Amino acid sequence: MFGQKSEWQWRAAFLAGAAPDLIAFGPFLISQVGRSDYIDFPPYVYQMYNVTHSLAVWCSVTAIVWLLMRKFPWILSAWGLHIVCDIPLHEITFFPTPFLWPFHTPFVNGTRWAQLWIIFPNYLALTLTYLWLRRRRQTQSTVVNQT
Repeated sequence: MFGQKSEWQWRAAFLAGAAPDLIAFGPFLISQVGRSDYIDFPPYVYQMYNVTHSLAVWCSVTAIVWLLMRKFPWILSAWGLHIVCDIPLHEITFFPTPFLWPFHTPFVNGTRWAQLWIIFPNYLALTLTYLWLRRRRQTQSTVVNQT
């Protein structure tokens, strides 16, 4: 949705949308490659999760980039959308979304997203949307090339 003007923008928006989880969980998961024992998430994972899943942080970063660029950074909206989608899709017992962090956040006891009845329609909708956008882009470039 937020990177339709070029392939570069699409990739940047995709990364911005995945960044909250990549930043929070990526370093820890990489450190666990090849380990057979299970360890709990260390405190830094929870801290990074708080930072990357906060609408207050997202608003602050987006406002700073907006002021510096002098135009709204639509690509960063993918990050904000990630947070908004996570609020109802996380249970309180496992990484509830701290969407107001560092302020007091009334956690929402949502539905765990990794259930087939949620994840299948989600991935299906994403796949169909990407295919539709790709076809639309190809159709538009064909029309432009014919004129």
